Amino acid sequence: MTKQPSSPVLGARALNRATLDRQLLLRRSSRSAQEAVAHLVGLQAQNVKPPYYALAARLDGFAPEQLSELMADREVVRIVTLRSTIHTHTAADALTLRPLVQPARTRELTAFRRGLAGVDLDRLAVLARDLVEAEPRTMAGLREALRAEWPDADPQSLAVAARCTLPLVQVTPRGLWGRSGQVALTTAEHWLGRPVESAPAADATDATVMRYLAAFGPASVRDMQAWAGLTRLREAFERLRPRLLTFRDEGGVELFDLPDAPRPDPGTPAPPRFLPEFDNLLLSHADRTRVVPPELRGRAWQGNQAYRTLLVDGFLAGVWMLTEDALVIETFGQGQGSRVAERDAILAEGERMLATLHPGASHDIRFGAVVPRTGR
Repeated sequence: MTKQPSSPVLGARALNRATLDRQLLLRRSSRSAQEAVAHLVGLQAQNVKPPYYALAARLDGFAPEQLSELMADREVVRIVTLRSTIHTHTAADALTLRPLVQPARTRELTAFRRGLAGVDLDRLAVLARDLVEAEPRTMAGLREALRAEWPDADPQSLAVAARCTLPLVQVTPRGLWGRSGQVALTTAEHWLGRPVESAPAADATDATVMRYLAAFGPASVRDMQAWAGLTRLREAFERLRPRLLTFRDEGGVELFDLPDAPRPDPGTPAPPRFLPEFDNLLLSHADRTRVVPPELRGRAWQGNQAYRTLLVDGFLAGVWMLTEDALVIETFGQGQGSRVAERDAILAEGERMLATLHPGASHDIRFGAVVPRTGR
């Protein structure tokens, strides 16, 4: 029996540089904001500002108005998709990705089954659609309207059921830069004026695998499952295997990749980057060591909240916060941020970020404590 050649091994730095390149973080891209949101398959957006910071770190010449205008024009939307969290997606992706991740949204309902006893979910979906398409509704407003139909059900469970069964988007002004607005919801179809796309399941899954690898690869099956919040994706990777290259990480895990995707030399310089909380770079792999050194695992989190993170040489190296008058940077590890060239590069990147997103404002930049000392 002929022994099959083993797949090449990619170390942590090789994976880091490949991922940074595809994430537009190795060098800034000239893509438009809309092209970048599409390439990255969305930007995580629990809060309003992170997508703006994410694009400021990735795009040359970005201004927050560019994304704001796309949102106002309904070219991008805020919708619950990957990992059952809010993402900023292009209109096209909102209409195609939501059906793909619907099984995870349906599973979410099991946690609310007691509060939904006796509720006909099909009828709830029809009624909720009528309500939010008549006028955008807040979750509280939707809850109260549904409670009139099912007075014995748990009101919060009713609203969650509507959010899980329907592709609900947050309407503007929510999400616009420099504007405030409560969360009000309507259906993606109503807001965008076109139906949710329903391609054959296998075709939609395969296409998404290819896009995931283009933005996050090389990656394992488990990596993509962590990114999407889905299970049982092995079958799709096996269907695509003839079209993909395979590698292994240093632990022997099989990694898949697109043949023509960039895999830069591990020694390629990676400049500092300021990323927002919950940036997808740090959340889209089961094994995060390609970005987070093992000794820093958990340092970017406090409970369920994520800190804004600083990359140095392509890896997590610190956290940061912005107050009314200062950008405060805390670097991890002995001596981090103290070397003159490294410190100067961090300061220059901080100045650039402030000039991009907060022009005209006066902020000091200083190194100090961001993470509370207790409970570390």
